[in-house]
Amino acid sequence: MSEGYYGGTVHFPKVSRAQRVTGVQREHLLATYYGITSFDSNERYITVLETEVRERLPTVDDVATLGLLDLKRGEFIRLSQTRAWNFQQGCMAHWLGEVPHSMIIYNDFRDEKFVSVVHDVSSNKEIIIPRPISGVSPDGRRALSINFARLRITRPDYGYDGNGDNPRADEPYPTEDGLFLIDLDTGGSELIMPYSDMKGLIGLPPDVQPNSLLWLNHTIFNRDGTRIFFLVRINKRGGGWYTASITLNTDGSDLRPVFPSPWNWGGSHYDWLSRDRLMVTARYQETGYVPTLFTDGKDDYRILGNGLLDFDGHGTFSPNGKWMAFDSYPDSNFHKQNLLLMDMTTNAVLSLGRFYEPLRFYGPGIPEYWRCDLHPCWSPKGDMIAFNSTHENTRQVYVVHLNGRES
Repeated sequence: MSEGYYGGTVHFPKVSRAQRVTGVQREHLLATYYGITSFDSNERYITVLETEVRERLPTVDDVATLGLLDLKRGEFIRLSQTRAWNFQQGCMAHWLGEVPHSMIIYNDFRDEKFVSVVHDVSSNKEIIIPRPISGVSPDGRRALSINFARLRITRPDYGYDGNGDNPRADEPYPTEDGLFLIDLDTGGSELIMPYSDMKGLIGLPPDVQPNSLLWLNHTIFNRDGTRIFFLVRINKRGGGWYTASITLNTDGSDLRPVFPSPWNWGGSHYDWLSRDRLMVTARYQETGYVPTLFTDGKDDYRILGNGLLDFDGHGTFSPNGKWMAFDSYPDSNFHKQNLLLMDMTTNAVLSLGRFYEPLRFYGPGIPEYWRCDLHPCWSPKGDMIAFNSTHENTRQVYVVHLNGRES
């Protein structure tokens, strides 16, 4: 129990110790990005990637094994392989909303192209979608797609090797590339927001690096699939990049920067709390990065965490919206990462554990390409959180059980 900022009593769930659920013979990571559930709807299986790649940027020749971790038996069940993956987002595997216990979609490199693969885990039958995915609607009928070859140039740890798309490296603001919407029933796709239109609608920040490419990094549907959030970025002169946090309708209309002056507050990590409530870690009023909650289209900004979350982290809301899981990068003194739970009513915060990240994964002089962020992921019932960690000197997947339940 904890006293919240407003005087209310918070009954935090009973929390188990972090349990490693993958073997240490090879490296393992969640097969998708933080905030996207890796659990099937029955909470028996987690989508996991297995690899022998350790301290370098994966290439197109590095084949990772996509499998299901059986929480009941403790077994890794091989499903397929992929050559379109990275340490930050895995292969962007999603359970599809209409059949969230039997159908997944993930990215791959096939016939010299980046594609996504709809895979039936019962029959092993596949359907190839001719574009990779960067987000999937809650009902599993539509997906978002970006150019991962362009991303390999602008942010290598999030892109894919192999030239599976045309990066348009000589086009800063192309008219034929940008944010695509995929119909997963037909496999067809539509360019709903070209880079050229983004530039025209939001302009460019000052002091842009000459010939810098405008690029997309993250995309996500809201809770009912009616609106999209994404980050658009461009490099600064002298290093680093500017970020604009954007929402728009699924047909590409009503593009809306979510913060005052599109490029001032930036934006890093995010999640939708509801149909129109959104959290983005941003430079609130041009201060340091903090989790900022607001209504899409309004300026009712509120900092979360009562001052305890005054740093950038990966925030993701529980299925019922009662809690937010949040993590941190390694601290400067002990090089430990925090996994935290915040009550959305009072903003009271509970530590779920602190996990050491060895310096060879993330430290001075070490490229960020193979770092291991915790990247918390909720189970569908909200009684488990899965995350990645290297605190046992190898990259593995862990689960924390809430209310003391363990498999």
